[in-house]
Amino acid sequence: MTTKIIKTTLAALVAAAIGVAAIASPATAGGQVSISYAPTDPDEAQALGLGLGLYSLFQGMNTTGANVSQHGNGNSAGGSQTGSGNNGVIVQDGNGHNGTIHQNGNNNSCGLFQFGQNTNGSCMQNGNGQSSITGVFGF
Repeated sequence: MTTKIIKTTLAALVAAAIGVAAIASPATAGGQVSISYAPTDPDEAQALGLGLGLYSLFQGMNTTGANVSQHGNGNSAGGSQTGSGNNGVIVQDGNGHNGTIHQNGNNNSCGLFQFGQNTNGSCMQNGNGQSSITGVFGF
């Protein structure tokens, strides 16, 4: 019986020490949350593509090709496109973002929007007439 009490007490002390250590140590934030939408209906894909084209136009970007807008430090962005009529938009607001868009085919539209700190995001499209949009929030 005494051995059981000692083991239970030791387990309680270890659990308490771990709990106190977890509370006493500073919170380390570092992660990201992504939200993506890629329509499967051709009409919805065309509507999203039109919306991304209008966004590009209103931001002073080209409506075809790769467009990048960066506000912050230590950001990197890149894109590759084969085909015609593709529109890729990367917007980075914050520091330490890495974003890429790869489009193979014709008339594809992709928007990658990164906010906060230290996010990694990418868009890959193979085919024709595809559209997608992704928001990535880093903390």
